[in-house]
Amino acid sequence: MGCVGIQTRGERDSREQVQKVLSKYRPVDAAPVLPKLVNGGSPETFVRFAIYNHPQVEAAYYGWLASVEKITRDRSLPNPQVTFQSDIAKMVMAVMPGLMMNFPGPGKLRAAANVATAESSRKYFQLETAVLQVAYAFKKSWYDLRLADERIRVNEDLVTLLEDLEKLALAHTQVGKGSLQDVLRAQMAKERLKTELTNLRDSRKWFRAEYKAALGLGASDPTPPLSRPFQSLPLSTSGDQVLQTAMARNPRLKALEADVRRAEAVLVVARKTRLPDFALGVMANVNIDPWVFRPLGGMTLPIWRDKIAAEITGARDLQKSSRALLSNELLALTVDVAMKSYMYRQSTRLQVLFQDSLLPKARQSLEVARSAYASNTTDFINLIDAQRTLLDFRLAEVEARIMRDLALAELSLLVMGVQPSGSPALDATTP
Repeated sequence: MGCVGIQTRGERDSREQVQKVLSKYRPVDAAPVLPKLVNGGSPETFVRFAIYNHPQVEAAYYGWLASVEKITRDRSLPNPQVTFQSDIAKMVMAVMPGLMMNFPGPGKLRAAANVATAESSRKYFQLETAVLQVAYAFKKSWYDLRLADERIRVNEDLVTLLEDLEKLALAHTQVGKGSLQDVLRAQMAKERLKTELTNLRDSRKWFRAEYKAALGLGASDPTPPLSRPFQSLPLSTSGDQVLQTAMARNPRLKALEADVRRAEAVLVVARKTRLPDFALGVMANVNIDPWVFRPLGGMTLPIWRDKIAAEITGARDLQKSSRALLSNELLALTVDVAMKSYMYRQSTRLQVLFQDSLLPKARQSLEVARSAYASNTTDFINLIDAQRTLLDFRLAEVEARIMRDLALAELSLLVMGVQPSGSPALDATTP
């Protein structure tokens, strides 16, 4: 048979949270049916697949569940003891079975349960952090792969352009308007770009492996398809609003707040070491009729004052340390918001600059240089410089566009703590 203890309020709340997350992440304690990934599918579907399939989230989830079970263990009374005593001379004089029960001092179990509850809260926010990190890792791998593809496309276009410039230089040489040096410059630039193009194509294998791992897929799993591009939305909130959202939702901050509560509960436990623990029991001599009962009682004596003082002092130091860590995280979060917001604004300005001004002018400059070289009014070095400028600007525009989207993803997920749609977290929206 057995007995059941009385749940604390924190334990009841924690188990209710487990049931809410369980219904989405592990219904009936079985792995959820993962969404089907198709080429060009919704990026939200791919993010949900990554969250529900990645072992990082699974490890954090079961770590949280284990911490909730620890609340029950810490608030429960110790197991009773069955005792046995016998008096024996030349024969058995007494046979005394008994039962002994230990009772911790007043409030000790509740204080221990509060420590476990705060630890469980910290583990939950670690689960939220894992979800956000997996979602960001998938987005980053997708953007890394897209950046590699964009670089390949730009370099392919410029190799074609250099081949045209090489033909133009060769034609000038044949009619005596140019020199062989012009042809060699074009060939060297073309070979350099071809080598870089080979390296970019080779690096794509690495980015595909990163993309696959971000979805929680192993080496033996088939190569996943690619989702369609993420919808890039402008950051419409001000810096103060972003900071307020981060202060309210950032799971790293919430985990450290739970650490402060845990340290405060540990201090309460340490102070209660000054209280004695008790033991009560009863024995019965069943060797005589009628039975003779012998009540038993005991009490610990907390006499080691230096030990008690050390526990209380250590708990106070732990409390101060956890509060300092929380203050440090608040400072770091403020800096993160300012830095990521700046990176977003900077990359946005650069993207606009390249798209609206520098790229059109670089293309125009290349055409002017080509016409001037064709009419023999400029040398081939100016033509190559114009080509290199166009290459640099096109690559810079691609990088600015990708960095803008990455800064926005990092700001939303890792800094502000906004859970993606379909996340198993408690405050996430349902897809």
